[in-house]
Amino acid sequence: MSNQNFVDYVKIFCRSGKGGAGSVHFHRALYVPQGGPDGGDGGRGGHVILRGNAQMWTLLHLKYRKHIFAKDGSNGMKSRKSGSDGEDVILDVPIGTIAKDAETGEVHCEISEDGQEYILVKGGRGGRGNDHFKTSTNQAPRYAQPGEEGQEFWKILELKVLADVGLVGFPNAGKSTLLASITAAKPKIASYAFTTLVPNLGIVSYRNDRSFIMADIPGIIEKAHEGKGIGHRFLRHIERNAVLLFMIPCDADDIKKQFKILINELKMYNPELLDKPRILAITKADLIDDELKEMIEKEVPDGIPTIFISAVANIGLTQLKDLLWKEITAPI
Repeated sequence: MSNQNFVDYVKIFCRSGKGGAGSVHFHRALYVPQGGPDGGDGGRGGHVILRGNAQMWTLLHLKYRKHIFAKDGSNGMKSRKSGSDGEDVILDVPIGTIAKDAETGEVHCEISEDGQEYILVKGGRGGRGNDHFKTSTNQAPRYAQPGEEGQEFWKILELKVLADVGLVGFPNAGKSTLLASITAAKPKIASYAFTTLVPNLGIVSYRNDRSFIMADIPGIIEKAHEGKGIGHRFLRHIERNAVLLFMIPCDADDIKKQFKILINELKMYNPELLDKPRILAITKADLIDDELKEMIEKEVPDGIPTIFISAVANIGLTQLKDLLWKEITAPI
C-alpha cells in the first residue's frame, strides 16, 4: 500500500439524528364520539456507529468524508403507531481503530474484533405521544413530548497497526532496508531522517510455508513520547506488535545509550510496552570486521538477545528470522 493511500488518523464531525415528536391525536370512530388519546411515540434519531472490519487496513475512506450526519426519527402517528427510527450511519473501520473526543482527548473505545460495534454518537430519543399522559383527572391531554435533539461532536479516529514484529529504532537505523530485503514490501529508502512517514507492512516468508508480518514504523527520536518528531503517530503502532525488534547501526556513537533512550521512550509512553519480548539487531554489519564486532559486543546491553545483521549484504538474516519466529511462537 502506497504512503498516499495509508491513512491512520482522521478527524470527523459527527451529528446524530433528532428524535421524532410524539403525536397528539384522539381516537375517532363511528359510535365513539369521544375516544381517548391515541397519539404514538416518535422514532429514535439515527446513531453514528463504528464497526470493525477485518478486510480494511486504513482510514483512507474517511479522509475526505469530514461530515457524518445520521437521519432524524419520524413523528408519532395516530392509533398509537410509533414513528420509524432514523437511519443509522455505520462507519466500517479497521481492527485496531481507537475513537477519541477531539476536544478532551478522552478515549471512547478501541475496535479490536471483526464485527464489533460501538455507538460513537447516540441519536436523540423520540418524544412520547399524548396517550402516555392521560390520567384520571386529565383524560384528554392535548400535548406530547417533542423529540430529543441529536448530538454533534468532532471525533478523532486513530489506527494502530497490527503486526507480529514491530521495528523500533532511530531514523536511518536500517528498518526500511531490512523490510525491503526480507519481504515484498517496497518502502521508501533514503539517507535522511524520517524517510518513512507512515507504517509499512510486509509478510516475511519462513520455513515450511510459514510466515509472519513485520511493520516498519516511523523512526523514533528522543522525547517522542512528548510528541516530538512524529511522536505519538509512531508510538501508538508499537502497542499492537507481538515482538519488538530494536535496530541500532554498528556505527552509532553509543549503542548502549541509544538502546536506553529507545527503552525510555516506550516506558514513558506506555509502561506495558516493556512487557513485550524484544530483540536487538546491530545493523550494517558488513561495515565492520571481526575485531570491531568483538568490541561492539562488549557495549551491547545485557539481558536481550542480540544479533548482527546486514540487509544489504544478506548477513544474519536467516538467523534473525529464526530468532523472531522463536519469540513469536513462544508460549505466553
